[in-house]
Amino acid sequence: MKLLIGLGNPGQRYEMSRHNAGFWVIDELAQDAKIDWDQGAVEKFQGVMAKGQVLGETCALLKPMTFMNLSGRSVLKVAQFFKIPSDDWIVLHDDIDVPSGKVRARAGGGHGGHNGIRSIMEESGKDDFQRVKLGVGRPPKLEDGRPMMDVADYVLRPMPANEVADYVKAVKADVELRMKEMFRQRK
Repeated sequence: MKLLIGLGNPGQRYEMSRHNAGFWVIDELAQDAKIDWDQGAVEKFQGVMAKGQVLGETCALLKPMTFMNLSGRSVLKVAQFFKIPSDDWIVLHDDIDVPSGKVRARAGGGHGGHNGIRSIMEESGKDDFQRVKLGVGRPPKLEDGRPMMDVADYVLRPMPANEVADYVKAVKADVELRMKEMFRQRK
């Protein structure tokens, strides 16, 4: 079994923010696979969970409800409960160093300043999990080259619903392709 983790922040305030790109994409994967989220899992796992077949692979899906900076707590609880080793985790998360609408993937490495990845690494003591980096780009720049806003404000600022839907459409095929490759490599 694989553990698919979509990172984001809970609550309506953050629902449409770039920092929730992991939530957006994992929701789309669950919807395509006709998998329903178990809201009752929050008490046990500090996150909403689902189980089913995603792209032909048996998966546990997780959206931590701990806020981004504490995501590792939820991830570790689920991984330990289902006995899923860290090299079978796939974390979908926003990345400002990847252009908006682009996708990159890698196994292992550092956290790159991403607090959700940092939390997973700190809580689990592992860094060998797969990452699907969902590009959100950096804040636009002023004429003098300075960013228009702080990075934190940029990733937490809400986007219009139609832009979120367009974003998910733009990355979906690339995410699925990369996940299929990860599944194939771990058989």
